[in-house]
Amino acid sequence: MEALIPVINKLQDVFNTVGADAIQLPQIIVLGTQSSGKSSVIESLVGRSFLPRGPGIVTRRPLVLQLVYSPKDSKEHRSAEEVYRHQETENLSWNPLVQLSQTVFSKGTINLEEWGKFLHTKERIHANFDEIRQEIERETDRMAGSNKGICPEPINLKIYSTRVVNLTLVDLPGVTKVPIGDQPEDIESQIRNLIIKYISNPNSIILAVTAANTDMATSEAIKMAKEVDPDGRRTLAVVTKLDLMDAGTDAIDILCGRVIPVKLGIIGVVNRSQQDIIDKKTIEDALKDEATYLQRKYPTIATRNGTPYLAKTLNRLLMHHIRDCLPELKVRVNVMISQFQSLLNSYGEDVSDKSQTLLQIITKFASAYCSTIEGTARNIETTELCGGARICYIFHETFGRTLDSIHPLVGLSRMDILTAIRNATGPRPALFVPEVSFELLVKRQIRRLEDPSLRCVELVHEEMQRIVQHCGTEVQQEMQRFPRLHQRIVDVVTQLLRTRLPATNSMVENLVAIELAYINTKHPDFHREAALVSGLLKSTDGLVEEHSPMYRQKTPRPTSTPVSTLFKHIPAITDGHDRSPPSNESPATPQVNGSPENKAMTPQKPVNLLPEVPSHTSRKLSDREQHDCDVIGGRSDHTTYQKCNTKTVEGISMMHLNQMGDLVERLIKSYFYIVRKSIKDSVPKAVMHFLVNFVKDNLQSELVTHLYKSDQAENMLNESEHIAQRRKEAADMLKALQRASQIISEIRETHMW
Repeated sequence: MEALIPVINKLQDVFNTVGADAIQLPQIIVLGTQSSGKSSVIESLVGRSFLPRGPGIVTRRPLVLQLVYSPKDSKEHRSAEEVYRHQETENLSWNPLVQLSQTVFSKGTINLEEWGKFLHTKERIHANFDEIRQEIERETDRMAGSNKGICPEPINLKIYSTRVVNLTLVDLPGVTKVPIGDQPEDIESQIRNLIIKYISNPNSIILAVTAANTDMATSEAIKMAKEVDPDGRRTLAVVTKLDLMDAGTDAIDILCGRVIPVKLGIIGVVNRSQQDIIDKKTIEDALKDEATYLQRKYPTIATRNGTPYLAKTLNRLLMHHIRDCLPELKVRVNVMISQFQSLLNSYGEDVSDKSQTLLQIITKFASAYCSTIEGTARNIETTELCGGARICYIFHETFGRTLDSIHPLVGLSRMDILTAIRNATGPRPALFVPEVSFELLVKRQIRRLEDPSLRCVELVHEEMQRIVQHCGTEVQQEMQRFPRLHQRIVDVVTQLLRTRLPATNSMVENLVAIELAYINTKHPDFHREAALVSGLLKSTDGLVEEHSPMYRQKTPRPTSTPVSTLFKHIPAITDGHDRSPPSNESPATPQVNGSPENKAMTPQKPVNLLPEVPSHTSRKLSDREQHDCDVIGGRSDHTTYQKCNTKTVEGISMMHLNQMGDLVERLIKSYFYIVRKSIKDSVPKAVMHFLVNFVKDNLQSELVTHLYKSDQAENMLNESEHIAQRRKEAADMLKALQRASQIISEIRETHMW
């Protein structure tokens, strides 16, 4: 199982090269308050003094420290080759003395007891640990400034030694409360968030460091560890500065877990004091003094405390933790390989033949555009209607319901109809229904179908334009990759749609104009309305006899003569739907606006394409015209009414006019339904032929004509910078993941036990 920690170190190295922390590797996170002794514990584990020390905040960047055990006979980490680091020079001429002065020689590691390597200095070997400290200080000042500021970017250091156990530690800045120097006001929350980011990793072991000369119950490190690890399954506590406790007190209760129990245990250590550091007391001497102090002060538990025991415990915990995390880690790496492979494929390969690539993209776009309209695209949209489905919805729901919502008599009052009948007869009294008034009124209603039809064309045009942004995932990725080509394709499609719009609108206008050009009263669906005219004539004869003096003497005058009795033998006019009235209602009762007939015609609230049509306001009659109407209609006083009813005014009466008005209404409704049915069927066909199908058939040829030019291919196929950068990052990450998978696959079952 000793081989597991070097495996994790290799994985750490692999992912450090790409600067990614997507893989949560097992490691030990050291946290504690400022000046609690974290750095001293780490130095004791290494056996050398190499960390910046001093009062106040010293650790201002996370330090990822890998300890690698490297015996003298190790061939894996030791090399006899000399390492050269050439300095940059502008003088390319070869001069032995200049070349010697600009080359730094570093000896091989075959004879070294211990040495260190930084990730940011590549292969440079640091055999002097004072240089390591200086490099840490320089790198910290470079990123965090020189006046107590902090930075979340980690410093990666690997130390090889014959005296360490394999460990991976992360030293974090100490928790502080009050900002000093250049530290911002929220320095406490910044450090806290940085610590939480590291210890939230479920694969990490938390090393909570607390000074013995403070109350354990107030330990900030223990508190933060409990927040992310409430069960304590990955928390180990370390109590430092045992020798600095007040006289007469000891830490026996704390170390035995009687004060605050910690599942993985509590280990006490003795650090070097600041005076020891100034006096350059060695780590070896400090470890001897620590062992002597523990034997003297805590003899019963001395073997379970101290830095050597802490190192072995951390090594054992880390190995077991790695063993438990490894299966999940392997699955995670394989999943990410698949994800980044797909991501890299989506960015495409580098363009070599730009003309060929341009033609391929044009063909792919045209095919995806047509597939979206036809509904054969591979990636079907599930959140909203688009493409051909949206066009179908416009035709049969939006446009169809809007036409159904237009009542045949909307904006047409009874007074308008009667006035039109009288105007159409001129100076002659009306014995028959004048055809001119019927044509005039029905054309006025048919014209109301033109605006919804043109709005239907506009909606389909908008959807055809919108398809450009939703036609296939692969095509959209190509569009993002080449933004200039994307813009040119949008321009060509927009221009093609714009050129087809006038022709389509003209055809739709012609369809309405055709209906207006000839009112076909011989239409097969209109033949039964001819019976209304003969029925009216017969009824008129009866009315004339009814108003004769002899008839009035013989027959008492009925209280009322319903107009509907004239149409008992004629079925009600509808728009083609069966609307049988209930048994308790007369089937021949004519219904107008707001009637059950109109409600049956529009079973649900329609989707209106136009603003509300204002109701027609009749012209106000002059006083003389109003008097004539009152005389004819019998709306003057009772005496005048009796006089008008005792004679026929040239065969015309208000009853006769009402009968003709009802008849014209029924004729208008019947013919309007016929025309509306025709328009509802012909407009979608015209839009499909003149706009949708034409664009489908000619899109690719238009794109090739306007875009496939050798002088433009170079310019249009220039990738956006962020796409090229993302491709490079994805390729590097994929390479790192593949290397990680190879490292993990080298682990045998025997290594895990």
